[in-house]
Amino acid sequence: MFYNYLKLIRVTHWIKNFFVFIPLIFSKHLFEFDYSYYVILAFVAFCICSSIVYIFNDIFDIEYDKLHPNKKNRPLPSGKISLRNSVIVMLIFSSILIPILINLTLKFFIVILAYFLMNIFYTLILKKIVIVDIITIAIGFMLRVLGGAVVIEIYISKWLILSTIFISLFLAVMKRRSELVYQNNEVVTRKVLENYSIDFINQIGAIVAAGVIICYSLYSVDARTKAYFGTENLVYTTLFVIFGIFRYMYLVYLKQKGESSIEMIFKDMPLLFAIVLYVISVVLIIYGNINIKIIN
Repeated sequence: MFYNYLKLIRVTHWIKNFFVFIPLIFSKHLFEFDYSYYVILAFVAFCICSSIVYIFNDIFDIEYDKLHPNKKNRPLPSGKISLRNSVIVMLIFSSILIPILINLTLKFFIVILAYFLMNIFYTLILKKIVIVDIITIAIGFMLRVLGGAVVIEIYISKWLILSTIFISLFLAVMKRRSELVYQNNEVVTRKVLENYSIDFINQIGAIVAAGVIICYSLYSVDARTKAYFGTENLVYTTLFVIFGIFRYMYLVYLKQKGESSIEMIFKDMPLLFAIVLYVISVVLIIYGNINIKIIN
């Protein structure tokens, strides 16, 4: 029974909320308690808020999900958790969220309110509008990053924000492509997929993949970045970004995976290994005073 409630609130999807830590890491305040404490609170707030949205979405789509080959096994459409209990969970989570928000900044409250309202509208209508659906998902990730910045009132590079937008667009497009493959196999997954095609999705995927690599590369060599960190070595982490993007595309295009990005990341060891190495290298470069000197 407890496991069903964990599935209802999508605990595994909370990993998406780690985007709120990006400003903390790149602001050089990761190991300072006063900063980390508030970002952790922001992370918890986003986890609770996203779970409320997930439950609302399941309630709204319950009849449709009953006909879906995979979603029919979710706690609500399968009947493992009643509609009444789902609403109760939403109310409990709301009562927990409010005291947390009171202890955070007004700007963060505005960001998470925007995140909540946008996701409600996404469930009601935006997910049915071609292109708008994937852009809305991207905005959700951007708001996580902005939330992580405003909660500790720090500046965040516009290149880093653009990188976040493109990586979130990339994940959304790859997810739509995977769903489109199922649709072509006569398994209806989303109404909006009728407006997409494999060729169109492939073109968008190539564009946003290039956008991720270009924006992050420009951020790593930006004069302000080099001056702030006192090193040019962040550019070497671009290799992990390139590998991660290409590996993800390989899994989606050739292995027909990608409908669940979280599941795919944790099941594919090369991709997971690249992400872990990226995080370690970034932390070491920013906080370890590592400086690689190349002799011309």
